[in-house]
Amino acid sequence: MKHLFGAALAAALALAALPATAAPLKVVATFSILGDMVRQIGGDEVSVTTLVGPDGDAHVYEPTPADARAIAGADLVIVNGLGMEGWIDRLVTASGYKGPVTVASTGVEPLAAAGEDHGHGHGHNHEHDAVDPHAWQSVANARIYAGNILKGMAAADPGMAGTLRANHAAFAATLDALETEIRTGLSAIPRKDRKIVTSHDAFGYYGHAYGVTFLAPVGLSTEAEPAAGGIARLIRQIRKERIRAVFVESIADPRMLEQIARETGARIGGRVYSDALSPPDGPAATYVDMMRHNLAAFTRALAPAS
Repeated sequence: MKHLFGAALAAALALAALPATAAPLKVVATFSILGDMVRQIGGDEVSVTTLVGPDGDAHVYEPTPADARAIAGADLVIVNGLGMEGWIDRLVTASGYKGPVTVASTGVEPLAAAGEDHGHGHGHNHEHDAVDPHAWQSVANARIYAGNILKGMAAADPGMAGTLRANHAAFAATLDALETEIRTGLSAIPRKDRKIVTSHDAFGYYGHAYGVTFLAPVGLSTEAEPAAGGIARLIRQIRKERIRAVFVESIADPRMLEQIARETGARIGGRVYSDALSPPDGPAATYVDMMRHNLAAFTRALAPAS
């Protein structure tokens, strides 16, 4: 009996020792799209805190004391970069965090801000020499993000590198399939008809990668107010080019686009997701779901009227 008790005690002690060595890597990601990529690659090995949650707008986010605490306790912080999170440097400094920061967009070929094309400001606004931060809207760039996230996490916990690499390979294969799906889906629509209006300028990389022209009344950041002249110009362009599809982003106030749709006869093609995922029970709970949802919405709205 004593022998059995000793064995049980030894087993219990062995189990108790496990969490100390196998504590999950604590990663803070700035917003929901990055948070999902961390989960896809990290799996159960990683505990992820996302600062700007589903349907949240990282452009105008106001960090909280809880965010500073989350960063202070993190093993790794993952940010988008390209000027997306204007508040992150101040937050990291305030938290006292001295650990590694992975910039997911490192190595992406940045697109210049299309800010001057939409008539907000006169070419001298703060976006004048900005780059477009929404690089994840091209799946090829999402592959770069995934590679950077893998590198950052493997460096933060080398013991996990094998698991992370296997998860990364599975995610990369999913992204390859997604890329094919998007190209195939859009190939049915003539290039001249691939014109879409969205709430803000979030789809530049998508347009560049997949041959779609996106127009928006507001620039790269949702902070910018649309100029009345810019909206009037956009309405004229929609009428002239007979653009059929207007989309409301999940993070935007729909009223402006509803007005544009009323005045042009373009139809509101539903909600699309640009800078944030949907809640878990929504149609865009992961990055891959988001890209599939947007593709379905775009192709439905652009399909030739039968």
